Amino acid sequence: MSELFRLTLAEAAAGLAAKKFTSVELTASSLARIKATEPRVGACLAVLEERAMGEAAAADKSGPDPARPLRGLPVTVKDVFCLKGAPTTAGSRILENYRPVFEATVVARLREAGAVVVAKTNCDEFAMGSSTEFSAFKTTRNPRDLSRVPGGSSGGAAASVVSLQAAAALGTDTGGSIRQPAALCGCLGLKPTYGRVSRYGIVAYGSSFDQAGPLARSSADLGLILSAVAGPDGLDSTASDHPLDDYANAVPADLKKLTLGLPEELWSADFDGGVARRLDEARKLLTGAGVRLRPVSLPNLRFSVAVYYILAAAEASTNLARYDGVRYGYRAGGDPELLSLYRNSRTQAMGEEVRRRIMLGTFVLSSGYYDAYFRKAAQVRRLIAEDYRRALEGCDFLLAPVSSIPAWPFGAFAADPLTVYQLDMMTLPLNIVGAPGLALPAGLTPGGLPVGLQLMGRHFDELGLLSAAGAMERVLPSPGDPPALG
Repeated sequence: MSELFRLTLAEAAAGLAAKKFTSVELTASSLARIKATEPRVGACLAVLEERAMGEAAAADKSGPDPARPLRGLPVTVKDVFCLKGAPTTAGSRILENYRPVFEATVVARLREAGAVVVAKTNCDEFAMGSSTEFSAFKTTRNPRDLSRVPGGSSGGAAASVVSLQAAAALGTDTGGSIRQPAALCGCLGLKPTYGRVSRYGIVAYGSSFDQAGPLARSSADLGLILSAVAGPDGLDSTASDHPLDDYANAVPADLKKLTLGLPEELWSADFDGGVARRLDEARKLLTGAGVRLRPVSLPNLRFSVAVYYILAAAEASTNLARYDGVRYGYRAGGDPELLSLYRNSRTQAMGEEVRRRIMLGTFVLSSGYYDAYFRKAAQVRRLIAEDYRRALEGCDFLLAPVSSIPAWPFGAFAADPLTVYQLDMMTLPLNIVGAPGLALPAGLTPGGLPVGLQLMGRHFDELGLLSAAGAMERVLPSPGDPPALG
């Protein structure tokens, strides 16, 4: 029973249904794994042991229920999701003591489906970062190599899945923050279509980019989570009422009938040698299995980094204006003058990366610069979306790398944030367009670091992505469990 943490979500659900073990035993195994691995990995900001064990006991008492497909299954959620009565910090000192009195819709739906939330996971402050190095509270390490970053901003979520603390996690993706850490740690991650999942109760970063989604060790598990959380929400006007599909029962696609477009602008990047070799081998495996690969072009993609960092920073500047030391959150002591209170509270409790993006966003929204930057970026965003639509003509999906380099050592880009921004070029386009994407492992570099591929689909075709991934994960090499953690 102590090894129950090794089960996937689907395997654990089947075991519970067959009464091979109880939710209390499964949850206890998950919590024991967290206790054993946290000193090395640091994936969690808050472990909800007492609460989780109580919910597991209640799940055992209630028994099987078709309306609760996740009954008794342990999961983790990124610490940007409000969980009533539990710490919700978004990785920032300014929310260090915040305990919400309400719950994010996606978390409420997970719990209504029977899931047991065992922990809140670490992230870059306000989800602004690609390495989880910008958390105000702790360092999360990549379970594959503890000297390297797990990616970000959902680095804690990916690390919790890969270190087997829970079979699945909930993260958010604003510019790649689910897909990139999934790729760097070696698991799967799904960014749904913008509006497929409610944003209510998620600490906001970029409101026209943010989207919640699952991370797991199989495409089947991604489908189980998406089935529980997707759908319209009266509390979020951007949540779409587009018809839902049966994500939990996605049937693997026939690879011989699959045509994938390869965006030339992404495949011509300057790749790390080990990553390039693994990507080349992955393409050969897919073509050997019958997949048709054809080149496509996204000519305006070269503007995507600039477009994203103008628009997302502008939205961040607006969203984070509420953290001023007056309404709620951290409040600096001393100077009673109002502007000093604002300045001191935000300076003392917000990290450098967050302040950098707020200042950038405030600048591009200011008088005299709005038309030159924000309006122009919004116009180019539309051009990128048109390129994306045309590229999918004649293709089922687009296929691209997730990152041009593997997980990097801590501090490697500390003095060069612009380089990290450029690394996001692989993932940003889907957030600009609002389309769905799924990252899955493509094996390991010679140094044992994971490499990821991503499928990019049409709006609201998450079922197609899950079906294609279900077939591809049988062909592509699995990275396996991290050997360093046992």
